[in-house]
Amino acid sequence: MTEVDAGPDLVARLAAARPDAVFNALHGRWGEDGCVQGLLEWLRIPYTHSGVLASALAMDKEKTKAAYRAAGLPVVDSRLACKAEVRARHVMAPPYVVKPNNEGSSVGVYIVHDGSNTPPQLDDAMPEVVMVEAYAPGRELTVAVMGDRPLGVTDIITTGWYDYHAKYSVGGSRHEIPANIPDDIRDACLAHALRAHQVLGCRGLSRTDFRWDEARGRDGLVLLETNTQPGMTPTSLAPEQAAHVGIDFPALCRWLVEDASCDR
Repeated sequence: MTEVDAGPDLVARLAAARPDAVFNALHGRWGEDGCVQGLLEWLRIPYTHSGVLASALAMDKEKTKAAYRAAGLPVVDSRLACKAEVRARHVMAPPYVVKPNNEGSSVGVYIVHDGSNTPPQLDDAMPEVVMVEAYAPGRELTVAVMGDRPLGVTDIITTGWYDYHAKYSVGGSRHEIPANIPDDIRDACLAHALRAHQVLGCRGLSRTDFRWDEARGRDGLVLLETNTQPGMTPTSLAPEQAAHVGIDFPALCRWLVEDASCDR
């Protein structure tokens, strides 16, 4: 096994390594949005996880939600807006959320609470076009899909919200698996995650995130997004779900590598 820290010399390093397959452990833009996948297709090197189209589609949150809607999957209202417009006025009645349309790991997320008198003053680093979506209250649930098998439902418990710190810091969140939820909500989460995986054209391992408002029952369950490159750290959710169903970390990694291919 050869570790490669991706950079501008990636093509040369891959050519020198001559790998049988690439285990893609990159996240965010370039690594998760179809760019590296396209490069690996061009080099004809088999790789793990989703292909070019599914990666690009899932990274674009508004296009993902359009695919969800077309498949009958439940989502909250959202729209794309210019950064200047979002700074100038409420483009949606609070509470709502503002975030980049094509980032991961909860980077650049603003929550505008009910009763807020002023619109969010977005950081200059935010892209010129952002997503604004209605705030979905409730519990944070997630389901990993491995091939065509949803692995389980995890309830993500935090003291605040599931931001970058909560995702990647030890002790930043607590994961309850299996989630203590009604059977019909569990079954809906499993079915919706598999359907999202299929509709987006995902391959290998994916993870779909939900919010569930208990007070509204099934009507309170909505999809947020699908991750085509779920985290593979000691605090990550997908390996935890795999372990819960008897697939340890080495076996999960082995399965991903054996599943690697081109033309995904």
